[in-house]
Amino acid sequence: MTKSLIALFALLPALAFAAPFSVEKIAPGVYLHHGQHKDLAPHYGGDICNISFVIGNNGVAVIDTGGSPAVGSQLRKSIRKITKKPILYVINTHVHPDHALGNAAFKQDHPVFVGHSKLAETMAQRKEIYLHNQTEWVGADAAGTELIPPSLAVSATHELDLGGRTLRLTAYPVAHSPSDLGVFDTASNTLWTGDLLFIERTPSVDGDVPAWLDVIEQLREVKATRTVPGHGAVTANGGAALDDERRYLTTLLTDVRNAIKQGRSMEDQTRPQHGRNYHHRCTIGAREMVAVRRYQPPQRGAHISAFGVGVGRDLLPRLIRLF
Repeated sequence: MTKSLIALFALLPALAFAAPFSVEKIAPGVYLHHGQHKDLAPHYGGDICNISFVIGNNGVAVIDTGGSPAVGSQLRKSIRKITKKPILYVINTHVHPDHALGNAAFKQDHPVFVGHSKLAETMAQRKEIYLHNQTEWVGADAAGTELIPPSLAVSATHELDLGGRTLRLTAYPVAHSPSDLGVFDTASNTLWTGDLLFIERTPSVDGDVPAWLDVIEQLREVKATRTVPGHGAVTANGGAALDDERRYLTTLLTDVRNAIKQGRSMEDQTRPQHGRNYHHRCTIGAREMVAVRRYQPPQRGAHISAFGVGVGRDLLPRLIRLF
């Protein structure tokens, strides 16, 4: 009996990891898998963002594929349990590895890969570091990982006809990232923001905060019945969620500008101060930079972020041109 209990306890981590991959029907023909509430960090597992698929009369569009071929494969299996219609499109909302490194799971379907006009360039720039980090991020699930650039690049707007429903795609300027793409389903009035919106999570910045604030205003003009953020719960009140994010980013922007004027270092600025509540995660915005839970003084010249970007001690003064 004791040996049996010991064996059972030994299996519990594996059983937890093998929990069923679930998808939720959030509207007719619209399905969503909720990512786990984790950071993109060593051993995060590849399953932390919201990934979706939409079924039309003619076929399926996938919206983001997760952080590994294994996660993408689980999404594909879920699609096949619901419909045998062809997978016509795989849409990446932006370049980040938790959203786009599951693409390879769909190569067998020969879909059109769709993304921002800057996505291919950004993937090429980051390919080496993403592939280098992938084993640390997802372990054995890294096998078969590829960065697959879009065969259909969107520079402004574009519509995808799935048969009986149209997906309207909008490419945004550098905001959360250099390659942000929004998706709107006309049949269900569902808006996918990618990581232009985080709900109940602190936004990370790999782009330009002032431009992101402008994009938030554009997103507020979309008349969506429901909004699917890149991370967090689906909401029927996207405007309120965008307002929350805008307040956070505005506060962040004000504090960074003040820090630059006062000559404070990045280490000083990323400590909680003046009553500011950064939810224990400080974010400094600039092109080619990511939020970090706590800034660590760089060793050997730089801290390498999850997105493979070098962050040096002198970063804060160099933000002047962006802010």
